[in-house]
Amino acid sequence: MPPASLAPEALERTLAATADYARLIREHGARKIRFVATSASRDARNRHVFVDGVRDLLGVEPEVISGDEEAALSFAGASSVLPVLDGQEVLVVDLGGGSTEFVLGTAAGVTAAKSVDIGCVRLTERHLRSDPPTAEQIAAAEADVDAAMDRAGRNVPLERATAVVGVAGSVTTITAHALRLPEYSPDAIHGVALPIGEVRSAATDLLGMTRAARAALPYMHPGRVDVIGAGGLVWRRVLERMGELSGGRITAATASEHDILDGIALSIG
Repeated sequence: MPPASLAPEALERTLAATADYARLIREHGARKIRFVATSASRDARNRHVFVDGVRDLLGVEPEVISGDEEAALSFAGASSVLPVLDGQEVLVVDLGGGSTEFVLGTAAGVTAAKSVDIGCVRLTERHLRSDPPTAEQIAAAEADVDAAMDRAGRNVPLERATAVVGVAGSVTTITAHALRLPEYSPDAIHGVALPIGEVRSAATDLLGMTRAARAALPYMHPGRVDVIGAGGLVWRRVLERMGELSGGRITAATASEHDILDGIALSIG
C-alpha cells in the first residue's frame, strides 16, 4: 500500500499553530529552536509541503526523526519527573496517532526501544470504521496490536519490566475517564497509578461508546473523539500482555503528562 498524504486541512491547522509558535518565540526571545516531526510526517507522500511551511515560518529545518529517537525522547520526558523510575526497569509506552513506542530503561537511561505502527489514528482508519466498532473490527485491531507487540518484543525484553508508564493523549484521556473527572485536569491525571483492571474497564467503555457519547464527555478533547476508541483498545491490550509477560508482577499502570515534548526541550538544554 502506498504511503498516505497529509490532508490539506490538517496541514493548514498545523501550519497555523506553527505560526502562533513563531509569534511566541519572537515575543519571548527564545535563543534555541528545535522542531521535531514524528510518525505521520515520516510516512506522508507530501511531507515536503509540511517541511517547507515550517522552514518558512520558523527559519529552521524540521527534523523528521526516526522511531528510535522518538522513543528515546519520550522516555527522557517521562523519566525526568516520575519517581516510579527509581531503582526499577520501567517500560514507557508512548501511544501516539501513527505509532506506539515501547521504551525500556532505568533512571540511567534507555535500555532498548522499538517503534511499531499501532497508533490510535492508524488503527481507527485501518479497522474501526463502525460507530461503535463491531466485534470483528475489534478482533482484527487486537490481532494487529498482538503482532506489533511480538515485533517489539524481539528488540525490547518486555518481560524484564517492573513497572509500566503510559504517555500521550490516549493514555491520559483513558485515565481521566477511569477517574470520572468533571473536566480534563493534568494535575489530577499526572502520576496516577491505576490497577490494570480499572484501566481495562475504562478503555473498554470508551471503545464501546458511540461517537456522540464520547464527544459529550467533559474531559474529551474534540480532536480525540474519533480515535480514542482505538487508543483504548491499544492501551487495554498492551497492559493485558504486560501482565502476562511479567508473570503477574505488573498489576498497575502509571499515567504521565510529561512525554516527548519534555524530552525535546531537555535535548536542547
